[in-house]
Amino acid sequence: MKERIHEYCHQLHLPVMAERWSAMAEYASTHNISYSEFLFRLLEAEIVEKQARSIQTLIKLSKLPYRKTIDTFDFTAQPSVDERRIRELLTLSFIDRKENILFLGPPGIGKTHLAISIGMEAIARGYKTYFITAHDLVNQLRRADQEGKLEKKLRVFVKPTVLIIDEMGYLKLDPNSAHYLFQVIARRYEHAPIILTSNKSFGEWGEIVGDSVLATAMLDRLLHHSIIFNLKGESYRLREKRLQEEKQKDQ
Repeated sequence: MKERIHEYCHQLHLPVMAERWSAMAEYASTHNISYSEFLFRLLEAEIVEKQARSIQTLIKLSKLPYRKTIDTFDFTAQPSVDERRIRELLTLSFIDRKENILFLGPPGIGKTHLAISIGMEAIARGYKTYFITAHDLVNQLRRADQEGKLEKKLRVFVKPTVLIIDEMGYLKLDPNSAHYLFQVIARRYEHAPIILTSNKSFGEWGEIVGDSVLATAMLDRLLHHSIIFNLKGESYRLREKRLQEEKQKDQ
């Protein structure tokens, strides 16, 4: 009987029930648990396990460079960040409204941390999320175009529910290739949100992409439905270095 139930559960793709049913059945018998409660607990364990596997798969596919949540963000060190507004984003209502989120400010003040935190929350809710730098996105699409696979590669960036484009402006884009970024922005416009981080003001985007007209077209679509955060303050890394130096002087 045990072997038959074990095989039956595997055929139904219920690995948790297949592995745990015997131990749980023994526990149910010992503690006088009803059949309905026993079945409920088995199904609950199966659902929890499937959700955990699904989240791990989404994290792997997201290409996030690291995992950080909002709980590890130091709001006291960045008073320019409105915690209430950030917490509101974690409700993910911006997804339904197709609103883009733009984090602007100098390097090292937590823009990427905030973007990843929202991405992690989206993944936890089952939304497909993808992370890439602006420079890598353009390079990958240019290479795909050269190989005759542009449309296939574009779908990689258009399909996810949430697309995080990091480091816009850290490196200037090839003027002949910046239009690839525009295609991604245009195709996601009013369909799915983009979370973008940049160390440049909007007025500098023409210089970043090497084409002021193209920059205007990008911003027109990004800003139409958007939530913008202008971050200020000292870089975490520079602040830590300064504190270490001050500590060494005091010793």
